[in-house]
Amino acid sequence: MMRQALRLDMSISGRSKYSEKTVKSKKKLLTNQHERCSDMKNKRYVGISKEKIMNRLATSKEDILAASRELIKENGWAAVSIRSVAAKCSVSAGTIYNYYESKAELLGATIESVWQEIFFHLEDEQVFHDVTTCISWIYERFKYGNKRFPGFFSLHSFAFMKEGKDDGKKRMMRTWGHILNGLCEVLKNDHKIRPGVFDENFTERQFAEILFSLMLVSVIREDYDPSSVLMLINKTLY
Repeated sequence: MMRQALRLDMSISGRSKYSEKTVKSKKKLLTNQHERCSDMKNKRYVGISKEKIMNRLATSKEDILAASRELIKENGWAAVSIRSVAAKCSVSAGTIYNYYESKAELLGATIESVWQEIFFHLEDEQVFHDVTTCISWIYERFKYGNKRFPGFFSLHSFAFMKEGKDDGKKRMMRTWGHILNGLCEVLKNDHKIRPGVFDENFTERQFAEILFSLMLVSVIREDYDPSSVLMLINKTLY
């Protein structure tokens, strides 16, 4: 680069128009100008936290649902609306409508994402090897969910989902279906269950539904002690 700069500035007499020192000074000046331009380009971010900058760029469903979950965590599910989520993401309400046509659709997707956060982050697959370990793990996840999202499991929340919109109810039932299917698989694969417990009149699915119903009652009561359910399991299965 230095040789090219000198060559371009050669006079007809073959002597350099500028000394090498002068060329270096010009290059330094150009570099400083480039840096100043970059600073001016990024000036709008000065004094703005990283979180706010990221929120300004929130245009995906994942970002929107993450913001919605934070609102539930801070103020309960009733705090979720198109405008509140847009404000949380620092975007316009129209941006949210690009992904969700209504508040009901947004709420349904948000509540489904909360259930997924609670139950679909399995750290140890050993919990699915026997029924008692699995039930204990589910109660622990319910307890975690109540701590992270206070009031989410309240009777009022379940009533909202029941009365609410079809989309929300379908999403809730789909999530519950995943949990039930998981329980059924555990019941089928737990080799400690004594032979003959299940037959065509009393299936693994029926018992899984009984267990899940008992767990939901416990959650509504905010009782995260699985001892009674575990006693029922031990007397029935082992």
